[in-house]
Amino acid sequence: MSTIQPVILTADQKSLAHFYTQLFGAEEIFRIPEKGPTFYLGLRIGDTELGLVADAGTEDRAAPRILLSIGVADVDEMLARVEALGGSVRGAPNDMPWGQRVAHICDPDGNPVNLTQPIPAR
Repeated sequence: MSTIQPVILTADQKSLAHFYTQLFGAEEIFRIPEKGPTFYLGLRIGDTELGLVADAGTEDRAAPRILLSIGVADVDEMLARVEALGGSVRGAPNDMPWGQRVAHICDPDGNPVNLTQPIPAR
């Protein structure tokens, strides 16, 4: 069995942890090391672990090429909270032909994130 774990390299681990905790209800599950400056912070969002790695070298370069797609209960409600938490909205939500409502945002480091919500069958 294989598992994919998204990991984001960031120069501002505290800001990203706050963003994912406040917007998606992420919970810290562990940190390395346990004491002192944190190198790796493990967050749980639903049944997925998201890793945030402190890397000061990322500050002077564009965000890594990564796209997170996170299923949420209400895309529109979530979208209204993004900018107050340091993220940015890349466009209005759209209902897609494959049965999802999707909005595109960026986290405070500029990493793209898709907010997705199933559209109820009619």
